[in-house]
Amino acid sequence: MLTEDQLRALIADIESDTAERTESTNNTDKFGQAICAFANDLPNHRRPGYLLVGVKDNGSLAGIAVTDDLLKNLAAIRSDGNILPQPMMNVVKFSLEGGDVAVVEVHPSDLPPVRYKGRVHIRVGPRKGIANEQEERTLSERRIAQAKSFDAQPCSESKIDDLALGQFDSYRREAVDAETIAANHRPIEQQLASLRLYDPDRGCATNAGMLLIGKNPRFYLPGAYVQYLELPSTSLTDIPSDQAEISGDMHSVLKELEGRLKLLIKTSIVRTSPLEERLLPNYPERAVRELLMNAVMHRNYNSNAPIRFYVFSDHIEIQSPGGLYGEATRENFPTRNSYRNPVIAEALKSLGYVNRFGYGVQRAQALLAENGNPPASFEFDEQSVLVKIQKRPV
Repeated sequence: MLTEDQLRALIADIESDTAERTESTNNTDKFGQAICAFANDLPNHRRPGYLLVGVKDNGSLAGIAVTDDLLKNLAAIRSDGNILPQPMMNVVKFSLEGGDVAVVEVHPSDLPPVRYKGRVHIRVGPRKGIANEQEERTLSERRIAQAKSFDAQPCSESKIDDLALGQFDSYRREAVDAETIAANHRPIEQQLASLRLYDPDRGCATNAGMLLIGKNPRFYLPGAYVQYLELPSTSLTDIPSDQAEISGDMHSVLKELEGRLKLLIKTSIVRTSPLEERLLPNYPERAVRELLMNAVMHRNYNSNAPIRFYVFSDHIEIQSPGGLYGEATRENFPTRNSYRNPVIAEALKSLGYVNRFGYGVQRAQALLAENGNPPASFEFDEQSVLVKIQKRPV
């Protein structure tokens, strides 16, 4: 983050493609557009951009007081799902003579183009606006050259014919602003590349493209399925009463998981007082759904092992390949997280399976407590994450 001297120099300088000033403290759209543009880093400075809240266009201080609520609102832009993929950013308050300044430091994204509410925002010098087709293509090509996450990397030997383009059209309508789609005259390969689903240089799908809209993802990614078992007791040695290997494109997999989950929920009448009864399920559906989505979003798709969704008579187990990732540790889980699969995370948000990033486990625990279930327990090793969800006591 900037030092105070560096901030003063930035305030005194002219507005540029790495700095934007604003007096507003509540224009969330303006903040989101600026953060998106800095994350795209179209000029390729490869250094952070800065949104300066509390500074007038002429470089003088606006004399505002930066409150905790303002800092929280600025920080929340990172995870509210309007900017996809998630930006890497820091927020800090400076108290200067003449007023406070809230500084949002935004790092260039490894996965451009970045969108705010479905549109690619950019800055070139003091100009800001929506990227045209050539500018968006430049960002896509840059991402292909520096992709680090497994889901953004090419799925070797695949072809565009391996992708269900009808599925892509449905996904694109959820992920991209309608006006942008209407004005789009690019070939299908470039449209796929702009959402990180295709590598036009290599002429193949990305791993995310194969997982999201592939006709047969398991042909290229053998572990891309969910092993489902329903057992009559508490032992894995019993003969399952139901079992399935759930595979296909991710939307189809998630729809089948939601269907099976609904069949597992059994509701009973519980007396809460001499004069009152409540209908309570054995498991809160939304809590189990959150934990299933968490497994799908964070698993290691480079592994040949499936997600395991096992239903016992007294509890549910969900095991996903891949241990804790990035900043997440045993000590700070689940309050800190990093995204092993940022393109998949973006897709789950766009398709409505995830409401907000970073809160799934905490939300599930709150729902379990509200329903009277014990808290979910987690076991970690280098190869997997296992969550156990106990049935509500009778």
